[in-house]
Amino acid sequence: MVDRIYNVLFLCTGNSARSILAESILAKDGAGRFRAFSAGSQPKGTINPFALRVLGSFDYPAEGFRSKGWDEFAQPGAPIMDFVFTVCDSAAGETCPVWPGRPMTAHWGIEDPAAVEGADIEKEAAFVAAFRHLKNRISIFAALPIASLDRLTLSSKLTEIGQLDGATRPRPSAA
Repeated sequence: MVDRIYNVLFLCTGNSARSILAESILAKDGAGRFRAFSAGSQPKGTINPFALRVLGSFDYPAEGFRSKGWDEFAQPGAPIMDFVFTVCDSAAGETCPVWPGRPMTAHWGIEDPAAVEGADIEKEAAFVAAFRHLKNRISIFAALPIASLDRLTLSSKLTEIGQLDGATRPRPSAA
């Protein structure tokens, strides 16, 4: 018997790199069990070309993405999220919208590959590292027996996943 399909939203400030990587990874690796989405608090409006290049190089979906605001998912008629993960520290420190349905949340911050300067090979290496950290976290998440875990245990597991190799710490929001 298959568990129900869970909606998962990955958040970052610009919705152009890390959240896009995560959306693509879960869309492929969690197909049939999860529906993946991504958004940003201040979307850049474009997807970083290195994100798309790295996704394609690992045979993950690299088309059909758009940089969008997280407010789309707090509107009436939007998919109800079961899980919301912040993948960048600045988004974790921001005041998020009130999500319908009381989704489980966790911070899975990793370094911003788009912030790397230098030669294209260095930039691409940063995106590969981000991809691998996210793939590892998403693989562990997708393997959880979600339906059989109580909310407190599941919350603890989600927090643990966010502290795996490559983890960053959220910055406090400005008051």
